[in-house]
Amino acid sequence: MLYAFGVEKQLSADEPVVPKIDEPRQPTVPLEKQPTPGLQADFLMALRFFSRLPTGDGEHETPDLGRIALALPFASVVIGIGPALLLMGGVWLGLPVYFAAALAVGAATVVTGAMAEDAIADSADGLFGGQTIYRRLEIMKDSRHGTYGVAALCLFMLLRIAAFGSVAASNPLAAAGVWLGSSVLARSGALWLAMILGPARTDGASATAGQLPRRAFAIGLAFALVIGFLLAAPFAGILGLGLGLCLAVLTIAGWTELCRRMVGGQTGDLIGALVALTEIAVLTGMLAGL
Repeated sequence: MLYAFGVEKQLSADEPVVPKIDEPRQPTVPLEKQPTPGLQADFLMALRFFSRLPTGDGEHETPDLGRIALALPFASVVIGIGPALLLMGGVWLGLPVYFAAALAVGAATVVTGAMAEDAIADSADGLFGGQTIYRRLEIMKDSRHGTYGVAALCLFMLLRIAAFGSVAASNPLAAAGVWLGSSVLARSGALWLAMILGPARTDGASATAGQLPRRAFAIGLAFALVIGFLLAAPFAGILGLGLGLCLAVLTIAGWTELCRRMVGGQTGDLIGALVALTEIAVLTGMLAGL
C-alpha cells in the first residue's frame, strides 16, 4: 500500500514503486512558547463584550475578564466617543440641550446594546422582587421587566439626560468630557464585583468570562483613573473628580455587600447594573465640582 496525500492506492505487480518523499514540516512552537495575545486582541475582546460596534469578521474568542480588564479603559473611550460627539454637535447646531442629550443617550444605548440598561432593570427586579436566592436569580434571567426594573431603568435614563443636558447648556465640551470620564471609570470600577465575588450561577456571560484576577483589575483600574482624570478633571476639577471617586467607592462597596447577601455572588446583570450605578455616582460628584 502507498499513501500519497492521504489517498490509499493499490499497486499492481508491474507498476514501479515510487519512493515516498515526505513533505517539509512547519516548525512547531512549544506550547509554553506560543505567542500570547497582545493588547490589540484584548481591546477587540473588550469592544465585543461591552458594545455592538463593528469589529470585523475575525473569530470571536471566549471572553476572558483578565484580558478584558486591561483594555477596557481604552475600549470605553471608543464606545463613548460617538454619543459624546453627537451631544456636542447637537448643541452646537442649535438643538435644545435636553433634546440633544436624549438623542446622545439613545445613541449610547444602541452602541452598547443596552447592556447597562437591561442589567439595572433585571437586577432591580431580581434583588427586590424575589424572596430566595434561587428565585432572585430566576427573575434576573427572565427577559421581562417588572415594576422595580422599569422604575430603575427610567430613573437611570432620566438622570443621565438631566446631567448631560445641564452641563451642555453652558459648555458642550465639558459635558462630553465628563460623560466620557465617568463612563471609563464606571466600567473599570464595576469589575471589582467580578474580582471579589465568584459567579452566583454556573451559566451566563459572567460565569463564561471567569473570575477576574486582582492584578488585571488593578492595572485596568490604573489606566481608567489616568484616562478619567485627563478627560474630566479639566472641567470638574480635582475636587469634583475626587468627590465622584469617593461616591463611586461607596457605591461599589455597598452594591458588593448587597449582592453577597442577596444572591451569594455576582452575575453579568449585577456587574452591568453596577456600571450604571457607578456612572451616576461619579457624575454626581463631578456635577458638584462644576
